[in-house]
Amino acid sequence: MFIKELIIQSNTSVIRHIKFSTGLNLIIDNTSSTDSKATGNNIGKTTVLKLIDFCLGANPSIIYTDTENKTDTYSLVKDFLVNNEVLITLILVDNLTTDNCKQIKIQRNFLSRKKAIHKINDQDFSSKDFKQALDQMILNNKTTKPSFRQIISHNIRYTDSSISNTLKTLDKYSNDSDYEILYLYLLGCSFDDGAKKQALLTKLQKEQIFQERLENKQTKNKYEIALSILEDEITLLNQKKESFNLNENLMQDLENLNLIRYEINKTSSLIAKLEIRKNLIEDSQKELNSNISYIDMQQLKNLYKITKYNITNMQKKFEDLVAYHNKMIIEKIRFIAKDLPNLKTEINNANAKLQTLLPQEKELSQKISRGNSFAELEELIAALNEKYQKKGEYESIISQLNEVEQNIKNLNTEIKNIDNYLFSSEFEHTLKEQIKKFNKYFSAISYELYGEHYALAYDKKIDKNRQQHYKFNAFNTNMSSGKKQGEILCFDLAYILFADDEGISCLHFLLNDKKELMHDNQLIKVADFVKQNNIQLVISILKDKLPNYVLDKAHKVIELSQNDKLLKIENT
Repeated sequence: MFIKELIIQSNTSVIRHIKFSTGLNLIIDNTSSTDSKATGNNIGKTTVLKLIDFCLGANPSIIYTDTENKTDTYSLVKDFLVNNEVLITLILVDNLTTDNCKQIKIQRNFLSRKKAIHKINDQDFSSKDFKQALDQMILNNKTTKPSFRQIISHNIRYTDSSISNTLKTLDKYSNDSDYEILYLYLLGCSFDDGAKKQALLTKLQKEQIFQERLENKQTKNKYEIALSILEDEITLLNQKKESFNLNENLMQDLENLNLIRYEINKTSSLIAKLEIRKNLIEDSQKELNSNISYIDMQQLKNLYKITKYNITNMQKKFEDLVAYHNKMIIEKIRFIAKDLPNLKTEINNANAKLQTLLPQEKELSQKISRGNSFAELEELIAALNEKYQKKGEYESIISQLNEVEQNIKNLNTEIKNIDNYLFSSEFEHTLKEQIKKFNKYFSAISYELYGEHYALAYDKKIDKNRQQHYKFNAFNTNMSSGKKQGEILCFDLAYILFADDEGISCLHFLLNDKKELMHDNQLIKVADFVKQNNIQLVISILKDKLPNYVLDKAHKVIELSQNDKLLKIENT
């Protein structure tokens, strides 16, 4: 397919209608040589290439973000594209020299969701199906791997990476397997299990990453050892639990013990009070007994006669007085002592009760002290729960590791089965033959344009994941450093001729940026070569870097300047 037209239009008018031709197509600046301050940079030359790439499925952000710093957004450009509903139309054709040929019209805009346009030949596609439809309509590719964007990656070179690498044209996240499948396809050595191998390798990588995460702290072997020790600890704790002497009536026993101790204290206090009362009574008895008169009655009688002689009318005898006195004391003693028997009885009863309570207290105390408490049981159960929780964690990790190991083993088996064919002598012979065919073009073109013989080679490599791959590389057969820019361009040109000869569908145009370093002689030779071989080479380049011969022979696609930039935003 060749590029016929690129149309940039807003919701009100056509901004640019750019037409292409066969051979060399130039996107240049129209900078005045008399204006020393004018420059041919930042006027939209590379953006033309990006818009073509955008129509072929690239992310819209490539138009309004800095190529070197993806976080820098040109808000002026983005707002213009969105607010003016700018629509980009790319028309591809099978042949630029005839009208009756296959034509594909591709349209995209920069709006999102329902307002987004993804059209091919006026048929709407979802964002997801758009690239697949391009793949089928442009390349008629029946495989899912490599993808359409991967296959055409070497046709479109404006990023620093693609400009400086002959074969490494995919994004930075691509691996050796991606490049293996891509170049086997480009060389006509694609195999039915290419996509399957890619999917298996992707799964394998995920499983290996998961395994690394699981074993981030410890290896599987250490987890198994730790689990074994943990199971021994759980066994010991369970044995302790089974022999646990739990007093199920502990709370009731504690309550009973407290009641008994209360009764003991109460009874002891009562006994103490009763003893005090008893002692007081007995002391009073002793004191009253000491007050009973035992005086010499004869002497008191003589004294009483003398008193009676001096005092007349005394009616009581002295003996009566003494008897009365002693009688009163005896009555007092009797009155005081009448409570003593009751006190003694109460003291005896209290002592008897105390003697009953004390053994009960001793029995309950021993019962409680011999049994384990609920708190101890709870501690034991908590320890067991913690061990079981950790056991479950270890068992889960070991189970996951076992599953991952089995998955990795199964995936490696499937990959090995594919590799048995892929690295068989039969397949490798086919690959060598295809590389020989390609190198005929590659070597001849590089010698014609640069006087150097370039060639494509491969090696069988084992990557860090122990997977075998074909690794392709381009080199100078003279073993000199050569010119990288020349190697890249010669490779791309050689592939188009090789693909045509092999009947492999491919794009017949190349988009190249930053070719200012190419020597005038190479530019002249390239211009003649692409014209003679019906190849479309689109280059964005500063005008003052081009020899007049090239300017005269090439097709000037568009000339831009500081006053006439691609999107004409400055005019709005």
